[in-house]
Amino acid sequence: MRGKRRAPRPPIPWRSPWTPVVCLVGTVALGGIIVVSILVKDVVVVVDGKSMAVRGFAGTVHEVLDEAGVSVGHADVVRPSEQEAVADGTTIEVRRARPFTLTLDGRTTEHLVTATNVGDALAELALTPAAGKLSAPPSHVVPLSGMSITFYTRRKVYVVAGANRVTSRTTARTVREVLRRERVTLGRGYQVTPPLSSFPKDGTVITVIPPRTIPIEPDVLALNWRALAECEAHGDLEAYNPNGPYYGMYQFSLPMWRVVGGMGLPSSWPEEEQTYRAQLLYQRVSGRWQGQWPNCGAYLFHDT
Repeated sequence: MRGKRRAPRPPIPWRSPWTPVVCLVGTVALGGIIVVSILVKDVVVVVDGKSMAVRGFAGTVHEVLDEAGVSVGHADVVRPSEQEAVADGTTIEVRRARPFTLTLDGRTTEHLVTATNVGDALAELALTPAAGKLSAPPSHVVPLSGMSITFYTRRKVYVVAGANRVTSRTTARTVREVLRRERVTLGRGYQVTPPLSSFPKDGTVITVIPPRTIPIEPDVLALNWRALAECEAHGDLEAYNPNGPYYGMYQFSLPMWRVVGGMGLPSSWPEEEQTYRAQLLYQRVSGRWQGQWPNCGAYLFHDT
């Protein structure tokens, strides 16, 4: 009995003479896709706080910004630097420079800042918004076109008005404003130093002097009051002698100080006021200085 015959095998397509060519083309195409996927980078560009996604083949920060249409000015800040290479996932930050005019305690200067709000702009200039009074809130946006801001720092100034001595922490623009905030009332004829319109810088002593209605005669003004003060108290405005007690440059007793219209303690007043009251006393006693300055009065007649 004859054995069974096997059926003939069907032709195999991949054994076609074109098969190697097709495989090569497929391999090259797949390799190209892999290479392209490796070269393409996804980068985030943040311009003044606003983000945008950029996908491309750029190799440096500069090329990425160019592809994204982001121009950079000479004073703008770019991080990382424009020459640095980028990798997939890199974040590039661009902060644009903008003009910022600052008037600080009355003095105006021009700056370029990259901050987008007033608070950060002041921080760039080493200033703290909480340390003073601003003409705009710290959150106020600084536009690309720029802006002007006025900033008054908090200063310590001193107010001497009669017997009252006040230490004031203030952002006031003028001496007048300081006195108004401290509720110091100015009557007719009162003298204020420094002038009411002047700027009270840190450490300023503001003196309020009551009216001087009695003029000092020329021959009294010509006496050597500095020599008398030097003899009585070494010229010390705040001198105090408990034996009297006596106060100030001319060692006034309180009764005599009040006789000539003095207010508070003699030693709480500046030189000009103490000298005026001493001259007034000299006139009041008709030049008989021995009762007030028995040990030093003769110095009034020394050469000035």
